[in-house]
Amino acid sequence: MDTYLQFALIGLIFGIIGYLLGKKSSSGNSHEKWTSALESCKQKNIALQDEINQLKLGSTAKTSKFVSDSNASNSNITFDAKAVKAVFGKSYKQDDLKIIEGIGPKIEELFKTSGILTWKALGETSVDRLREILSKAGERYQIHDPSTWPKQAKLAYEGKWQELKDWQNKSDGGREV
Repeated sequence: MDTYLQFALIGLIFGIIGYLLGKKSSSGNSHEKWTSALESCKQKNIALQDEINQLKLGSTAKTSKFVSDSNASNSNITFDAKAVKAVFGKSYKQDDLKIIEGIGPKIEELFKTSGILTWKALGETSVDRLREILSKAGERYQIHDPSTWPKQAKLAYEGKWQELKDWQNKSDGGREV
């Protein structure tokens, strides 16, 4: 009987030591490993979103007529929050799509999940593509008319705040009159 007790005691001791060694080796490194994996996934997601945006922009056959007028010299435009506040009377962040008349928080979220993250991207997106996004979102979004949104976005991207505000003041709820 003593032999069985000795074997059981030895097995129990080795089991406890194995458990403690296993727990020690996995717990210190586990958090760092998962954090690293999460960061890697985020970077891959950003790269894939960029690739999707490029494919969407390349596949839009019909673009708004002003897109062809844009030139490479506008790529160095800087955002001036003070100028925006001076014209609109309230603060906007760069690439806040809600500055476009007719776009609210829900539509902005729709566009962002569809890869339209900036004024520049919105300005380069065809009206047909915008209608497609609204249509897929459901009935409550289909009533919106995005025909002027790329034009407004282009003005915002170029920093033409007064021109944008004047256009919005003389439009009818974001529709040209």
